[in-house]
Amino acid sequence: MADWLICIDDTDDIGTKGTGEIASEIAELLQQADASAKVSFVTRHQLYVHEDIPYTSHNSAMCFAYSGTLPLANIRALAIAHLQQECADAADPGLAVVNLAELSDEAALRQFGLRAKQQVLTKEQAYLLALQLQISLSEHGGTGQGVIGALAGLGLRLTGNDGRVKGQIQLGQGEQPLQYCVADVLARTGLDAVMTTDGSWLADDETVWLAGKVKAVWVQGKFALLVSRNALGWSNASKQELKEY
Repeated sequence: MADWLICIDDTDDIGTKGTGEIASEIAELLQQADASAKVSFVTRHQLYVHEDIPYTSHNSAMCFAYSGTLPLANIRALAIAHLQQECADAADPGLAVVNLAELSDEAALRQFGLRAKQQVLTKEQAYLLALQLQISLSEHGGTGQGVIGALAGLGLRLTGNDGRVKGQIQLGQGEQPLQYCVADVLARTGLDAVMTTDGSWLADDETVWLAGKVKAVWVQGKFALLVSRNALGWSNASKQELKEY
């Protein structure tokens, strides 16, 4: 078994299937191809929004972990075939794959990801770093500009403190808040923990109130439901509070 991170970026266009959905489909295909595999939640990593950077709506990369027996060649073949099938015609998709056990300089990759949140980077910079760190980085249509975000997404995931989990948690979906025990939330969602916006972890026997769009984040190396205090008690974080991730 080997532990991998896989990230894609710039696969969509207005009105087409989103990059997060395509990433989830690749994760599912890997699971199907390798019965012993484990795949993680997909995380969305916000990158720099600038007039010199083409993007569809928010400029974000999508990353997930795969632990399994498939070698790099098989992982790439599966991912590339799906990208070629599902990417929008106007997209500039990039794919990055790294074997974590063979990553020689994690700090350099994390730093690239953090820079991509604050400045305009180039394909040349991405390819140079990927070559230095022996990371598989490739483009699959258009300008291939998505390689920058794909590589950056790997680095941001490795920080352990960046990214929202793709999609919504299927609890408390209505407008009326519903009360849940933390242990029940974790059992029903597969999340690791519940964390408050001030950085505290809630115990299993504490309760939270959930309503509307319930989102999880990647924080301190855990998939966590983010909550903040209001009149009811601990409630799922607001859209504004989630923007930090």
